[in-house]
Amino acid sequence: MNSVSYAFLDSAPVIPVIAIQKLEHAVPLAEALVAGGIVNLEVTLRTEHGLKAITLIRDQVKGANVGVGTVCNATEFDTAVDAGANFVVSPGQSDALFERALLTNIPLLPGAVTATEVMTAMEAGFNVLKFFPASTSGGAPAIKAFAGPFADLQFVPTGGVNLDNAGSYLSLSNVRAVGGSWLTPAAAIQNGQWEHITQLAREASQLGA
Repeated sequence: MNSVSYAFLDSAPVIPVIAIQKLEHAVPLAEALVAGGIVNLEVTLRTEHGLKAITLIRDQVKGANVGVGTVCNATEFDTAVDAGANFVVSPGQSDALFERALLTNIPLLPGAVTATEVMTAMEAGFNVLKFFPASTSGGAPAIKAFAGPFADLQFVPTGGVNLDNAGSYLSLSNVRAVGGSWLTPAAAIQNGQWEHITQLAREASQLGA
């Protein structure tokens, strides 16, 4: 079994999924989220600025635990860790990704939404999994059903999770945290409305309390 600690997930109930469109937004956005109590930040590789944003946040934002999302292979894993990512999130899984993660002390949350995918991740040594895309894969009822056959597993659902339904996920005993993009609305970022994002983070930090 993977001996890497996932205790960082207990720091906040929500992990914002962040796609940086302009590099100059990275630091003030991260500062706004941390000010609202959201400290685990998943910067995705969906944009060209992802890796540089991770490094900037790591170096300049006190209290931020910056990770990387949309990691689909071992090469991206290595590149993101070199940039400063403290945790790695993947929409899926592969033997190569499993093997790379197990050679490091970096927590990986591999994606799994079917019983077969869950079993594959378990056999590889992982017991905290990303459930993506949550809303189209059965949502909270599906994760609740997994508690029976997979009692020792925990999930971080992402995809279609928002302020209105996050509570239904976080109320489940086998959900460790949720991921979502509602904390980082594009218009607010574009307009530099950092106080608004801090308020969204404050609301999110109280979920599941």
